[in-house]
Amino acid sequence: MSNTATAPNPVNSLPPSPKKAHWFFGNVWYLLKGPIDYLKECSEQFNGIFRLTSRFLKMVVVTEPEYVKHIMQDNNRNYTKWFKNDVLELILGHGLLTSEGDFWRKQRRLAQPAFHKERLARMVDTMVNCTQKQIEKLEQLPGKKNLDISKEMMELTLNIVAEAMFSSEVKGAIDVVSHEIEEVSVMATARFNNPLRLPIRYPTPANLRERKSIKNLDDVLNPIIRERRKSTEHFDDLLAMLMEAKDEDTGEQMNDRQLRDETMTIFLAGHETTALALSWLWYLLDNNPVPAQKLYDEIDAVTQGRTPTLEDLQRMPYTRMVMDESLRLYPPAWLIMRENIEDDEVGGYRIVKGTTVLIPVYTIHHDPRLWDEPEAFRPERFSKENAKSHHRFAYFPFGGGPRQCIGNNFALMEMQLIIVMMLQKFRFKVSAGFMPEMHPMVTLRMKNGMRMDIERRT
Repeated sequence: MSNTATAPNPVNSLPPSPKKAHWFFGNVWYLLKGPIDYLKECSEQFNGIFRLTSRFLKMVVVTEPEYVKHIMQDNNRNYTKWFKNDVLELILGHGLLTSEGDFWRKQRRLAQPAFHKERLARMVDTMVNCTQKQIEKLEQLPGKKNLDISKEMMELTLNIVAEAMFSSEVKGAIDVVSHEIEEVSVMATARFNNPLRLPIRYPTPANLRERKSIKNLDDVLNPIIRERRKSTEHFDDLLAMLMEAKDEDTGEQMNDRQLRDETMTIFLAGHETTALALSWLWYLLDNNPVPAQKLYDEIDAVTQGRTPTLEDLQRMPYTRMVMDESLRLYPPAWLIMRENIEDDEVGGYRIVKGTTVLIPVYTIHHDPRLWDEPEAFRPERFSKENAKSHHRFAYFPFGGGPRQCIGNNFALMEMQLIIVMMLQKFRFKVSAGFMPEMHPMVTLRMKNGMRMDIERRT
């Protein structure tokens, strides 16, 4: 299906806005109270673009795929990342997720070779070994009932990214890293949701906790980078690839600060999103037994019980379709934010420079003008034939344009290996009486985790 939005208004007019507004915070009040439902409600009312009022921000929401393409691809140089109070720069410094302009382009060129498919193929053993250890841990748990499977997936994906990034050097501090990453994720969300929060330089209790968490992470990562500089040993991990990378034009390499920022970015962005995607996928499989059985059948037929290889994954089209449909329904990166440098025209409306532009991935993935029965779990939407009919920006769980997530192939390979290995052994069943609730933070989390029972497959 196609959402063919048209705007008869002259270019000089601003996009329309919902009438309901808080006396002080404007429409943004309702966005902060319940973003998923509010964006869905407004998207149904307006045709692809609308404006939200606030005393603090100029804000426009874009849900028409062609308009998204204009912002993220065609006119992308006019749009920068947006971080309220430098929210993620506090944690990630000037890594790929937060940097802009020429510096970002240089960093992207330096980091890109580390994520080429040939190099990622060398990470398969790491992913398989970490997944096998997590399976063994789950097998040894007494009862296997009412577990928060999202925590198990977080542990697994953090171990994988730590091993892939640093070989074995961070293992002794993995608990510290896990705890502090959770802390900074929660605090980052608090900054997004509170426009009046004081900058981190003010010594409030919350700011002091945030500073301490960032310092604790730095105390793990910086010594590893310094020691690696001195080492004569050969390493075959992501850190080694980043350290070896040279700018094609200048021959320049990353300094220690740039390495710290990129490794922090990969740590933070490279484990949570995958863990959340897996947790939502287990939930969907339990609620959709017919596609679940097709998935089990494909896994069994291809692997016949042995450890999957990279070649096996290429012979599992239905597994990939299940992944895509799960990422459509529950995209971990559920919201993309940009800010325009100069005035722009989108859909016949004027977007004044300095406007915060929201691109709600979740809303677009659930738009009935783009997807038949959008709430239904139908992996066949992503068969080779059907996928051709989707607009490129009707489905974009990893973003799009020049700033598409650099680690998307890593994440997809990791997800598929984990799915295959876990479902060779287990079925995941939602615990009695539990219903997951979406908790849209920086990522699309669950409010109370994902409580599940683990059953052995016979």
